[in-house]
Amino acid sequence: MRISFSVPELGLPWRSTWEVAKRDTPEGIAEIDLRYRYFGANVEMVVDDVEVISKRRFVTLVDLALSLSHAERRILSGEDAAFGFTESEEVVHLRRDGDLIAVTSSNHPWRVTVGRGELVGAFSGFVQKVHSLLTSEIPGLSANPVMRRISQG
Repeated sequence: MRISFSVPELGLPWRSTWEVAKRDTPEGIAEIDLRYRYFGANVEMVVDDVEVISKRRFVTLVDLALSLSHAERRILSGEDAAFGFTESEEVVHLRRDGDLIAVTSSNHPWRVTVGRGELVGAFSGFVQKVHSLLTSEIPGLSANPVMRRISQG
């Protein structure tokens, strides 16, 4: 399993979601803005050669990081989890299947499985990379309560 993101190049429309965030007071940016207005990026999530999230898809990184962090906590506590996308009705479901986690989509017929530890490690690594990049791009974000939640997992 792998999950990664890439920041849009300068001049592309989604890059403006990064530039406009730099004009705000980072420690005071509201959760709703961090989740849905800023930091659009291409994200790719692949499990067993199946694109769970297509690398052509743009999502807001803070929203996805918070969603994956929540899903990770649920999986670690033995519960099922799910996450969705603001701009789409698709929901990705994560269900226990013995020692594995079955990954399914509300919009696609595929079903793939991944080890619980591998999924948790991938989610945790992704969330850490998002936090690290955003707080290095805009250092004041490290004082933002929403970003603190991301860093605490």
